[in-house]
Amino acid sequence: MFLSDFRKEFYDVIVNQRVLLLVASDVDALCACKILQALFQCDHVQYTLVPVAGWQDLETAFLEHKEQFKYLVLINCGANLDLLETLQPDEDTVFYVCDTHRPIDIVNVYNDTQVKLLIKQDDDLGIPAYDDLFRDEEDKNSEDSGNESEGSEPSEKRRRFDEAALERRIDRRRQRREWEERRREILFEYEQYEYHGTSSAMVIFELAWIMSKDSNDMLWWAIVGLTDQWVHDKITHIKYVTDVGIVQRHVSRHNHRNEDEENTLSIDCMRISFDYDLRLALYQHWSLYESMCNSSYTYSNLKLWSIQGLKRLQEFLADMGLPLKEVRQKFNSMDISLKENLQEMIEESATKFGMKDIRMQTFSVHFGFKNKFLASDVVYSAASLLENLEKDKGNENFIEALDSLSRSNPEKLQQGLELAKQQLRAIHQTVASCICTNLIISQGPFLYCYLQEGTPDVKIYSKPICLKLLCKHLLKCFVRSTKNKRCKVLPLVIAAPMDLEKGTVIVIGIPPETESSDKKNFFGKAFEKAAESTSSRTLHDHFDTSIIELKTEDRSKFLDALISLLT
Repeated sequence: MFLSDFRKEFYDVIVNQRVLLLVASDVDALCACKILQALFQCDHVQYTLVPVAGWQDLETAFLEHKEQFKYLVLINCGANLDLLETLQPDEDTVFYVCDTHRPIDIVNVYNDTQVKLLIKQDDDLGIPAYDDLFRDEEDKNSEDSGNESEGSEPSEKRRRFDEAALERRIDRRRQRREWEERRREILFEYEQYEYHGTSSAMVIFELAWIMSKDSNDMLWWAIVGLTDQWVHDKITHIKYVTDVGIVQRHVSRHNHRNEDEENTLSIDCMRISFDYDLRLALYQHWSLYESMCNSSYTYSNLKLWSIQGLKRLQEFLADMGLPLKEVRQKFNSMDISLKENLQEMIEESATKFGMKDIRMQTFSVHFGFKNKFLASDVVYSAASLLENLEKDKGNENFIEALDSLSRSNPEKLQQGLELAKQQLRAIHQTVASCICTNLIISQGPFLYCYLQEGTPDVKIYSKPICLKLLCKHLLKCFVRSTKNKRCKVLPLVIAAPMDLEKGTVIVIGIPPETESSDKKNFFGKAFEKAAESTSSRTLHDHFDTSIIELKTEDRSKFLDALISLLT
């Protein structure tokens, strides 16, 4: 059931209760969690926080805590699967679900008592009507009604009565078959594509704003949550720009000091500003050269996996008039006069090299006088901490990533930035390797790439965020490298080793890389049907249905089934 008044129907209900907070392992969920934690701290709400990486974690956490908690808040998990059937809760248990995953399970939508959805209904949800999906069971006795008093009637009349009753029964059954067929079609049309709605961090921030409890910190977390959707390509450009406009009004409200006041700000102040900034990953914390070589935008547009592409990069730098000595040293150490005009210089030259939209709308934050971060910097940092292989302990990584979002923890954020640089380097080396060794194969209805054990840095791709980032970067680059026009409009499936001891691979499918892409992904349902038809041993544990785990020896038959299904 959708809630229309989040304050009255959600916050006012739980404010005097003990709450179980179940949070998915993605940056938007972390940001929504931080905002909710700040609200809970204001009102002294007692809560227990449990990170959940997938459906198994969610079930385990629920079973462990269900006796102690009546109210559960689920962030970025729980919307796209029937919660009551999955978890079998007691009748007095209530789930509050704030989730960006779409489509929302129909049972969750129409359950009025136990599932409460903190989801903006101005998103284009396309929920089918209740009467098209549910109908009361007809009274079976009605089909046989009127037979009791038939014994005394003349046989001819009785025969005609039986024929009429039989026709009515046949007609009812035909209508029911037609209704069930139509129901299947409606459900298939509704459920076939997976996509994402409004950032959960933005939804929770809006709740804080409605209650007049919002702060600059909360606003920054909402911005980072939205930017996570942009960095990881979960929403369309139009959706991103629209949501940026909404956030921008709050930024003006919270950060409207004049210049005289800014000069007297304290050392621990925080200031958010709206910027048009470069689509270069982490460039303010790296060298400009390294950033250009490891940003998806410049890497794919300049074709930096090839010698010709590297020459184009040199020409690009020469056209800007930037000396190699300057671009190869840390951004902070660059000549101040160059830094002041850098964006204009890059934008002017980028247009000549076919990169017209190298600047994008974004936000930056100043902590005191020294630290300045773009929202995308924080996204890369938190995501790399979430999937840090050096520790590889889910809960510990989750807590570190959560801590990195606090401005009192800049050293944790810096640690994440260093990890993110390593990841981006590894991703683009893998992209170059896959393209140069022709590892991407056209399988007919989709492109396919398998990263074998022994591939450099292959371990980092056992994690879903990193593998998805590779998948998206690889498809962008492949589309620009191939001359085959048909391949340019195909989706991509990528598989990588998951767990050697268990003998499993992780498989991800993403939609085609097109200008008009609506980011809707059909691989979730396709994977399900391919596994079912071949009895492949798969685990559909991720909240994103387009990510599955598969037994290595079942890979070829699963792939064959997927090809025949999509052909």
